[in-house]
Amino acid sequence: MPSLRKNTADSGRADRVGGLARRGVPALLSAATLAIGGLIAAVPAGAAPAPAAPHTSPAASGSTAVPTHRLCAEPAKPGYMACNAVARTDVKQSLALGRHITPSGFGPADLQGAYKLPKTGGSGQTVAIIDAYDDPNAEKDLATYRKQYGLPDCTTANGCFKKADQNGGTKYPKADAGWAGEISLDVDMVSAACPQCHILLVEANSANMDDLGAAVNRAVTMGAKFVSNSYGGGEDSTDATSDEKYFKHPGVAITVSSGDSGYGVEYPAASQYVTAVGGTSLKKDSSTRGWSESVWGTKAGGEGAGSGCSQYDAKPSWQKDTGCAKRTVADVASVADPATGLAVYDSYQASGWNVYGGTSASAPFIAGVYALAGAPGASDTPASYPYTHASALNDVTSGANGSCSPSYLCTAGNGYDGPTGLGTPNGTAAFAK
Repeated sequence: MPSLRKNTADSGRADRVGGLARRGVPALLSAATLAIGGLIAAVPAGAAPAPAAPHTSPAASGSTAVPTHRLCAEPAKPGYMACNAVARTDVKQSLALGRHITPSGFGPADLQGAYKLPKTGGSGQTVAIIDAYDDPNAEKDLATYRKQYGLPDCTTANGCFKKADQNGGTKYPKADAGWAGEISLDVDMVSAACPQCHILLVEANSANMDDLGAAVNRAVTMGAKFVSNSYGGGEDSTDATSDEKYFKHPGVAITVSSGDSGYGVEYPAASQYVTAVGGTSLKKDSSTRGWSESVWGTKAGGEGAGSGCSQYDAKPSWQKDTGCAKRTVADVASVADPATGLAVYDSYQASGWNVYGGTSASAPFIAGVYALAGAPGASDTPASYPYTHASALNDVTSGANGSCSPSYLCTAGNGYDGPTGLGTPNGTAAFAK
């Protein structure tokens, strides 16, 4: 799939529309397809653009090509965002599992082992999830996921889970099946990283950046010190203003997915105030760590983690690479390749247990890791923390998400690179103040 970004200085609002229009939308699978493959795709509610056919995710280094579809429909209006979630369509889905059957895809124990995360910690911390539209089944589906993996209950009744509209109330926006799948992925990945954390789901009225930004501000007003955003769109010259309005929150760790279309930059991952989270392919192996990672993507480009140089956003003082005069994406990474994907439970116009990927998985996961590391300093920009603790990360040194110059912006190597930033979590030290 072509990159979302043209990376030209005159891209402006037209680039945001054009880039979004180039991204895929889920296909509506027929009952016959269900009978043959045991699959059903999430279909967006309300007005939807013409669906695109499912496609095959190119094989990243060390992984296998798999058929996938994007969860979110793409709006055709400027200033709107799309979620960065990708679903496998070759894995049989099920609303319920038989006894002793484990869902396909990595679960919490896998991720805690791969990234050396404590099974306890994060108690009292709140991770906010920002998404567009409503998932009517969010709390119920979260309960199914957590029960499957033996995680503590996280409900409205016990104070662990809270859902709010962008004004902090309960007048939830219209439901949308694609974004509901995104919400399921987000809350499950926070649960996997930080089982003791509270979860605040703030649902924006629409996928417009102004509504999503209002939801970010609402989450911070409601006390969240960790805020995950799994969406993106084309850059434009007004982004710096949006940075100040929506993402400049000292003392709050804000994570943003870097994108799913390979080399190229999305907003708000390009904001200087956020931690831009790239993606990897994660595999078990016989190494001392027991796991290996490479860039999610291929040198040929197409589906894969986003990276590159921002056209508009200033370079933060802690970022020292020389290939970009302005902000470089990404900062850190974790698993995102759907071929090495995550088990997620999603039942709203979907069929339960799925295998999802995309940098929509890595952004909430890293938000959960920040929460495990403890509350940020009150005046800090937590995106700077990994840069002062780079040795506490797993350096990803193989794979690429496209072709570029200088090559580190799209190709992994020793030290910093675009697709995986400084690396992936090796415990929580890199995310502490």
